[in-house]
Amino acid sequence: MDEEVKLLGSWLSPMSRRVEVGLKLKGVSFEFSDLDVFFSKPPELLQHNPVHKKIPVLLHHGKPIAESLIILEYIDETWPNSGIRLLPKDPYERAMARFWAKFFDDKCSLTLWMSCWTEGDKQQQTLAESKLNLTTMEGALKGKKFFGGDEIGIVDIIVFCSVYWAEIAQEVVGVDVINEDKHPILCKWMKETVDSKVLKDYMPPREKLFCHFQTYKDAIAALMNARFGSN
Repeated sequence: MDEEVKLLGSWLSPMSRRVEVGLKLKGVSFEFSDLDVFFSKPPELLQHNPVHKKIPVLLHHGKPIAESLIILEYIDETWPNSGIRLLPKDPYERAMARFWAKFFDDKCSLTLWMSCWTEGDKQQQTLAESKLNLTTMEGALKGKKFFGGDEIGIVDIIVFCSVYWAEIAQEVVGVDVINEDKHPILCKWMKETVDSKVLKDYMPPREKLFCHFQTYKDAIAALMNARFGSN
């Protein structure tokens, strides 16, 4: 491969999927290394991300870049004339995209996941936080086709991947994090984005994720409750 682009990730990770989507929207060819990282840390991951020991990691000419948001910006800057722009050209709009991307990662990504898989007081707390912060995200989407306006961008990628995972997980475990009554703007955007196939074609099949969550729901819940507690 001329560009020598390799992604260390997992088909089960929405964070990894963000980078896959970004590379595909930019038209960048890459090798994908599907790692089993949920109950162990493969040597390849430890070698290239010894600090956080997490996926995704992008290898470009053998040099590692970690953290999905940083990787997406790197992709956009490295291949500026290929595919679509992930970040707006206008400095203000680019700053706003970074703001909402960071807000979602800081306030929504983990709490969405915890809302589905924790128990007791911890679950109730994260459910309330998730619903509130998703309402805040709706404010950035109101009156727009995409978070960035008329074109899909970095915020759409990160939100879509996480919400796609969460909608399936909440169905498996029987919780109600995201719904049309509480989040009509977000649900409408999800449906229209799915129908347009702009991002859905890059997602794992819904049935495949559902079956995995159904099969391993006890193990996932045990891992989450051990890590974050239920009180």
